Amino acid sequence: MKLGIVGMPNVGKTTLFNVLTGAGAQSAKHAFSTLERNMGVANVPDPRLQALAALHDPKKVTPATIEFVDIAGLVRGSSRGEGLGNKFLAFIREVDAILHVVRCFEDGDVLHVDGDIDPARDIETIDLELIFSDMELLERRIERLSKQLKVGGKAAAAELALCRRIYAHLEDGQCARSLPFSDEERALLVDIALLTIKPVIYVCNFGEADFAAGDIMLHPHYKAVEEIAGRESLLPICAELEAQVAGLEPEERQEFLAEIGVESEGLDLLVRRSYALLGLISFLTAGRPEVRAWTITKGTKAPRAAGKIHSDLERGFIRAEVIAYGDLMACGNMAAAKEKGLVRVEGKEYVMQDGDVVLIRFNV
Repeated sequence: MKLGIVGMPNVGKTTLFNVLTGAGAQSAKHAFSTLERNMGVANVPDPRLQALAALHDPKKVTPATIEFVDIAGLVRGSSRGEGLGNKFLAFIREVDAILHVVRCFEDGDVLHVDGDIDPARDIETIDLELIFSDMELLERRIERLSKQLKVGGKAAAAELALCRRIYAHLEDGQCARSLPFSDEERALLVDIALLTIKPVIYVCNFGEADFAAGDIMLHPHYKAVEEIAGRESLLPICAELEAQVAGLEPEERQEFLAEIGVESEGLDLLVRRSYALLGLISFLTAGRPEVRAWTITKGTKAPRAAGKIHSDLERGFIRAEVIAYGDLMACGNMAAAKEKGLVRVEGKEYVMQDGDVVLIRFNV
């Protein structure tokens, strides 16, 4: 699954992308320094892996990962092709969720395409371009579905009604994700590929001085974005500062941040929130060869989860021996956990939970 990093030009998208993924994509202080999408993978921070590694002394520790796509800056008129906008909008259609980077930093050397820093205006600009693009898509779809309905295509009626409802909502300047949908409607939405239906995390990118000055959540720019986004889908970071400390060892990093008065787990929290935004969880396997986190979607049953490890495990699934991570750590080892009856035997209908430590039994 992919998250697209979007926003206006010169807001720090590529800097953030590089820090998240270590991809080393080109970044410059002028608009449209990114002309093609950049793609990279970030590890999902999970302290459970190191704790399990301490128990098993494995040869290898493998975290879960998430893919990020750095998409070039959008400007007013992108839906009509301004600044190669149509191409960039097409890239957004391919991702599962959006990180919307909002510029909250002042820097005279990095010009804003609209002349000054106004987070609320910038969000509105991006949202409107996505809305206009979705309206154009829906216009074509409504026209096609209307023709089908005229020649007896009854199956088109439900989708046509849905498209018209969404179109009216977009006309009011509202994103499609703010509409309620039934399960049947959500099934129809899969093939429509709307931009404004995608879940969003707003990333407020501040300068180092503001970050070190005190409670960033009281900053006027943060409050402006919070009014639009709500606290749950909003995260303040300083991408430039994160870039400066990216190459440091964890202890050196913490010392450096402490020296300048910054307590930051912003990037780790951003990756974890992104993971959750996509509806993903991790189950764990642990042994001498490897301790590993495996990515699955919430609601996945045990055989499908086993298939993440290897297709043979899904095909020949017999049962899963499962213990909650917290129970295992409290016991200290698997043998003690079994003595206390905390290792469960689960069958094909078991729905995996985040942090399950699992051993799959199978026969092919």
